[in-house]
Amino acid sequence: MKELEYPFDAEYILSKKKKIRREILSGGGIYSLVDKKIAILGGSTTSDIKLILELFLLNYGIRPTFYESEYNQYYQDAMFPNAELEAFAPDVIYIHTSNRNVTTYPQVADSAETVDRLIQTEVDKFTGMWDRLASVYHCPIIQNNFEMPLYRLMGNRDAYDIHGAVNFLTRLNMKFYDYAQTHENFYICDINYISADYGLKEWSKPFYWHMYKYALNVSAIPYLSFNVANIIKSIFGKNKKGFVLDLDNTLWGGVIGDDGVDNIVLGPEESEGQAYSEFQRYIKAHQQLGVLLNIDSKNDHENAIAGIKHGDSAFTEDDFICIKANWDPKDRNFAAIAKELNLLPESLVFIDDNPAERHIVTEQLKGVQAPAIGDVTEYIQNIDRSGFFEVTTLSKDDLKRNEMYRENVQRAQLEASFADYNEYLLSLDMTAVIKPFEPVYMARIAQLSNKSNQFNLTTRRYTQAEIEETAADPNYITLYGKLTDRFGDNGVVSVVIGHVMGEECHVDLWIMSCRVLKRDMEFAMMDALVHACQARGVKKIVGHYYPTAKNGMVREFYGVQGFTKVSEDDKGNTDWEFAVTNEYENKNNVIKVEA
Repeated sequence: MKELEYPFDAEYILSKKKKIRREILSGGGIYSLVDKKIAILGGSTTSDIKLILELFLLNYGIRPTFYESEYNQYYQDAMFPNAELEAFAPDVIYIHTSNRNVTTYPQVADSAETVDRLIQTEVDKFTGMWDRLASVYHCPIIQNNFEMPLYRLMGNRDAYDIHGAVNFLTRLNMKFYDYAQTHENFYICDINYISADYGLKEWSKPFYWHMYKYALNVSAIPYLSFNVANIIKSIFGKNKKGFVLDLDNTLWGGVIGDDGVDNIVLGPEESEGQAYSEFQRYIKAHQQLGVLLNIDSKNDHENAIAGIKHGDSAFTEDDFICIKANWDPKDRNFAAIAKELNLLPESLVFIDDNPAERHIVTEQLKGVQAPAIGDVTEYIQNIDRSGFFEVTTLSKDDLKRNEMYRENVQRAQLEASFADYNEYLLSLDMTAVIKPFEPVYMARIAQLSNKSNQFNLTTRRYTQAEIEETAADPNYITLYGKLTDRFGDNGVVSVVIGHVMGEECHVDLWIMSCRVLKRDMEFAMMDALVHACQARGVKKIVGHYYPTAKNGMVREFYGVQGFTKVSEDDKGNTDWEFAVTNEYENKNNVIKVEA
């Protein structure tokens, strides 16, 4: 919904929140809503934060239900038995505290040892709370850090003198970051940065605290809620995966076809060229996060390549997975890029200076976001604040994603040279490792369960804590599959979870990354599942398919695997059965599976 995309009108969102909610829920949309339970434990008033957070989550395809603590009862709810919260069983806990909740600040006469004790007292209060919440609720925790104080008693000295409030809050923040670096499923909502970006004087207006016990300006609530929503959507696999970039007046100034490569605006000679160079470096830096870069430009191909190779360009041609530089409509090129990447179009963000082109792409390809990027000096801010690629986990597979997709292009080129598809598969020289879940891959398995939409039979989503609990439960069969071939390592690409009940195994989750579609990895996983069932004395595997707007490609998956359909309801939900016998013959004959 455009009204909820950055840069948004905060006052409009606050005044029209009920109308916006109705429009989202009645609009149908492209997303199948995922239900999640969010507990908000507040050190101040949180009612409007909850209402606005709901809007942003709905816009991301997450339908939240909320537990909200009573005013300033965050610590009591966290540290003492709470039957209501325990029955609620949150999927995420958000702790909304601020510098208003710091109980004691140093006095100017305090010794260094006294200040250290005050720091440790605050840290112990919070870490004790986080540890208990993690042990009781086994879910991700989001914790605000501290914004800077309303005033500085010692002026600029407040920042470096140990008695200053600025110094004290900065040291507390560093302790919070130390904890975050050593504890999984714990995330910081950086209100220190958000408040500075908004304007600390406005953010901390005392009127809202004294009048309503809000720790921030009510007009700032959409900015806070948007950032919390970005963390939550990242936890549950709703991040974007790549950019599709225009060229003329986007990556450089001017029209290369008219001006020539030597006359485009790029580089240090003039201020506008410096701005484009800075933007190029910003975009290129996203490769470090595994973000895919692609080009969709109305241009002759040779002109596009010449611009990319300009002496002041931050890019090389190899930085881009797909380059579509032609005179076809941009929405058609965009769709073709998504298809070549085996991604849904809404997984990619369209960056174009031309509002007409942005409109065409977003109208023709529902769910694609194309931010209003403004003037070149505003490009970075408007894209960066949009939170498309909010990082909550960064796996080895993420770091290698550009390499993996580039290798997929090579595989496609190889496939085109074979008349026989089976011969092509054999030529890939594929090797799989298929084993029960292992600690080293838990984060990636959880990430894959939340990101997989097309090849996802039951639409189940798991947090890392739930994955770890499932792996430790003897009533479950768990399998992950890694795949390598002559072009490289694809990483963990498939996951199966089976719930063993007597002589039956019900498949709770079967997912696979779309980047390895049509390579028979699903058959290798089926073989491994059957052998695991045989070892457990299971006589029947029961599969379930629950249709969504995105997973139609696996509607008949179980039939292809040899299951028999036993039921189907009017919504298209189907149940399948497979008899496990000693006469089972492996279906995979092209992938070598390591023992």
